[in-house]
Amino acid sequence: MSNRFLTKVLVLSCSAIYTHIAIATEPSLKRQQFQIATNIIDAELALNAEERQRGLMFRESLGENQGMMFQFAHADHYCMWMKNTLIPLSIAFIDEQGKIINIEEMKANSEETTCAKNKARYALEMNAGWYQQRHIKAGQYIHGLPLDTDQQ
Repeated sequence: MSNRFLTKVLVLSCSAIYTHIAIATEPSLKRQQFQIATNIIDAELALNAEERQRGLMFRESLGENQGMMFQFAHADHYCMWMKNTLIPLSIAFIDEQGKIINIEEMKANSEETTCAKNKARYALEMNAGWYQQRHIKAGQYIHGLPLDTDQQ
């Protein structure tokens, strides 16, 4: 084997190790429970710009009723993408009163944007198909808002 090949393998190995360490040492996010109809959700909270930007990047899985709730500073027409997100997700955009505006499916590792159809204050990401499997649709309400940012 050439030294050039070994150098590339070493660099890739170190990069993978660094990424794994960065994910493993990421500070834990606050969590909160929410309810839609009879479904209880345990969600991590993305409350600031850094947490919202990182989102669920590099995660390999989500629990059955686990997700991530994004809170924005004010209601607006927000868009999300899936860059570096390894698992497909469903997203619900939610207004200030907790009403679901629209639900969309998002592909893993896609840079295609998915947007709220009206002004949203929150977005809740769950495993792909989660909302459809539970017959949750736009117009339903999520209970547990506003976010309890003092929890944990």
